Amino acid sequence: MDELRVVARYVVGHAEDVLPVFEQAVPDDPRPRAAIDAAWAFINGAPRTKLQRVTSRDAHRAARSAPSEAARLAARCAGDAASAAYLHPIAQAGQVGHILRGCASAARIGEMEAGGDPAIGDALLERSRQRATTVLIDVLSRYPPATGGSSRVARLMCILDHSLRQAADRPAGHTAASGAVRRRECTS
Repeated sequence: MDELRVVARYVVGHAEDVLPVFEQAVPDDPRPRAAIDAAWAFINGAPRTKLQRVTSRDAHRAARSAPSEAARLAARCAGDAASAAYLHPIAQAGQVGHILRGCASAARIGEMEAGGDPAIGDALLERSRQRATTVLIDVLSRYPPATGGSSRVARLMCILDHSLRQAADRPAGHTAASGAVRRRECTS
């Protein structure tokens, strides 16, 4: 449970960063905020319950009806924060999405708000990499690596995944692989 709380804390931090995007677009829909509140309840020591599952589903429903891509991503981020309490130990690549999709979504929202500037996404991924604890990276390393996808969020998630895994495997003083190499790995 302690590891799940670390993962949920990581995801909820990103969800809180972008929640205002959803709330500005849909001010009368409380579902994503409720998911974030449910995630915090778990992080702060409450047992994982139906509350996290229900609010996660509700936030994902809110995402489907949101009026813009940025608002959809922000609501989905909140849903991912609540569902992080239910990350399961079966080594499936889809579980990586529960850990990193919120980070990638937040980076994509940043890009969109900056007129589509990929440098903003790269900077936000670097911030996400710096927020990652050794416990989070250890949990991530139990799952198969993310693969690139057709969406920008999937590619950003793949780049972050590779960066975190490389940081964990790299000896002290060794420099990171270039962003261009990571981008190639995640777009093929």
